[in-house]
Amino acid sequence: MHKNFKNIDKVVFGRGSFDSMDSILAEKRNENNKFFLFIVDNYFKGKALEKRIPLKPEDVLMFIDVDPYEPTTEQIDNIRDSILKNKGLPAGIVGIGGGSIMDIAKAASLMFTNEGSSTKYQGLNLIKKPGIYHMGVPTISGTGAECSMTAVLTGPEKKLGLKCDWTVFNQVILDPDLIASVPRDWWFYTGMDTFIHCVESECGKLNNAFSHAYAEQAMKLCRDVYVNEGSGQNATNDEKLMIASLMGGLSLTYSEVGVCHALSYGLSKILGTRHCYANCIAFNHLEDFYPDGVTEFKQMIAKHKITLPQNLSKDWNDKQITDMAHVAYNLPHMWNHAIGSDWKEKITIDLIKGLYKRL
Repeated sequence: MHKNFKNIDKVVFGRGSFDSMDSILAEKRNENNKFFLFIVDNYFKGKALEKRIPLKPEDVLMFIDVDPYEPTTEQIDNIRDSILKNKGLPAGIVGIGGGSIMDIAKAASLMFTNEGSSTKYQGLNLIKKPGIYHMGVPTISGTGAECSMTAVLTGPEKKLGLKCDWTVFNQVILDPDLIASVPRDWWFYTGMDTFIHCVESECGKLNNAFSHAYAEQAMKLCRDVYVNEGSGQNATNDEKLMIASLMGGLSLTYSEVGVCHALSYGLSKILGTRHCYANCIAFNHLEDFYPDGVTEFKQMIAKHKITLPQNLSKDWNDKQITDMAHVAYNLPHMWNHAIGSDWKEKITIDLIKGLYKRL
């Protein structure tokens, strides 16, 4: 089947582009109950960026701490219910932060117009009605959440996204100035999420000329940021990483992710491990699936003196490992891409448990 995915409606890129937000939102302010909900990473509370947010008296500013936990279905439902009860239906939502904040903004925009718990909508094309207007402003680069058609949520039974055309942002502001203060380790982990997106997109059954074009350019930019002469955290590389994140996200949209992301979902769901970090922990041990990618990944680790933990599995009991394996196994789209349509003949729960025991 041919994919017919929706892209972001509008994108503005460049240093200082954050300050265009007020004029962009002005066109939407008369919709619904005429106020905007700003979802902002708690990291920015009391910092200079908070004062630059174009708040009007009627708007709602909500700071959310996404460390150490990723977005949950309960969290999204509570945001929706609280705002509807106290203020009514927003004209739109603006998410300012990293991948988790992006996913919260996307998911909440959908749940304002769809009844019941967000657990009902975890999966592909289960959303019944378009959400409200939503804008994404990434302050960390790598997750691809700014362009993804998925808002990944952890629910009581599974970690799975609300995935449909209406999830995609109506507007994205890409301002490289916003990522300058990212701590070094997370600059690495999130950037490697982009790199891993591209490796998995390329090394699978669904790879095609469209996805390859995005992956090829994104990986070139990642090498400039993490390997080549002039690599490291600097203004030029902030711009490159921001675009690499976008292109990596578009590559996986037109292809798919694979084994690493399946294992990462298990780590996040059962142990609460943050997504980008979980990807790095898993990818470091997947030479037999992605030999060239893992080799290059380890070169980047060495160059930037990043330390990843070893022998984590010795502290996990069999139930935890089994539960993680079931989470990973129940992601057929990832295994189908990585292994092929006959993946169930090759991938078993015991094999996946063995992969976790490597970590």
